[in-house]
Amino acid sequence: MRPSTLDEIVGQQALLGPGTPLRRAIEADELRSLILWGPPGCGKTTLARVIAGRTRATFLPFSAVLSGIKEVREIMQQAAAAKRATGRRTIVFIDEIHRFNKAQQDAFLPFVEDGTIVLIGATTENPSFEVNAALLSRSRVCRLERLSEEDLVALARRALADRERGLGAARVTIDDGVLEALAAQSQGDARAVLNGLEFAVATAPEGRLTLEHLRQALQKAALYHDRAGEEHFNLISALHKSMRNSDADATMYWLARMLEAGDDPLYVARRIVRFASEDIGLADPRALDMALAAKEAVAFVGRPEADLALAQAAVYGALAPKSNALYAGWKDVLETIREGATDPVPMSIRNAVTGLMKSEGYGSGYEYAHDHEDAVTALECLPERLRGRRFYRPTSRGLEAELATRIDAWIEARERLKRRD
Repeated sequence: MRPSTLDEIVGQQALLGPGTPLRRAIEADELRSLILWGPPGCGKTTLARVIAGRTRATFLPFSAVLSGIKEVREIMQQAAAAKRATGRRTIVFIDEIHRFNKAQQDAFLPFVEDGTIVLIGATTENPSFEVNAALLSRSRVCRLERLSEEDLVALARRALADRERGLGAARVTIDDGVLEALAAQSQGDARAVLNGLEFAVATAPEGRLTLEHLRQALQKAALYHDRAGEEHFNLISALHKSMRNSDADATMYWLARMLEAGDDPLYVARRIVRFASEDIGLADPRALDMALAAKEAVAFVGRPEADLALAQAAVYGALAPKSNALYAGWKDVLETIREGATDPVPMSIRNAVTGLMKSEGYGSGYEYAHDHEDAVTALECLPERLRGRRFYRPTSRGLEAELATRIDAWIEARERLKRRD
């Protein structure tokens, strides 16, 4: 059922629709090097094979999973020899190019530069991170989107109608809603739809495919997720930003997506702990307690029992008052230190543990706060050039509203004591 022409390709209209630059280049056989980037089953290999069917150039496909540097060099030599002998270009299609290391990718570079080959690489990973910058700068990156559910239903209907290449000869009756349910579980993956449909049709009792049989046949959607790849970071970004935006429903959804896809629950717990300090801080200190309790629950009972503890901590964080004052203040402190503000500790707050140190002025002028009203003194604790500098600036949200009032009162009390002195 793999499409053999551009018109048969379902979806990707923004990239391959009539009159688009890529379509015109393919139809005119004037293609330059491409990186096809998109999720599984969106049509990367199909597009490469359609190009192979239209081009006058020699087309050489091979897999980054099965090939090493030796095979790469052999193919480059073949391409160079073919160009010298016939003047014809060679299109080299590399499936899963992200699996090639730097040396393997570098081997293509001179041949791409001198026009010996046109490189088409396919990857599910972000090419910004997985493809060498020099190779990337000489290629056009084409981003393919996951197929819509409407696209997937259209593919399933096409397969059911095709008697030669598809399932038309099976003569199966399909209940309403079955194809839509299949598409919904397939995450935009055409292969998942066709494989699922083939198995469900083959095992349908009495030639009738019902929703119940489809559920039994598919069991559970295999969520697309790469714990070391871009989708992992997309999901954790979605979770963090949903919590930051105080959206409890989106928080639960993205948390469930990560856990159901097999993400490490301790990693998720660490991110919730981080969120509690970065985005809530002292606006609600209980958020950190809740996050740490969820981490302990993961270690104590594991999944799936600990999922609710993670959900409890995440939703609490989403609904807590927000403040990044602590985070911003900490960044300011670090930048100040790294810019050279590493002055000695003021003598008044050094500890005089020996007689010599006391004679040298250690602790001179120190005032014990508990001996004073409201436990506030005029003592300066920052180095002289940083005096008056504010690093922590609380917001008016949650507990920080009270903390801001306290800070202002203590600053005023210190100033009053200084004036009195």
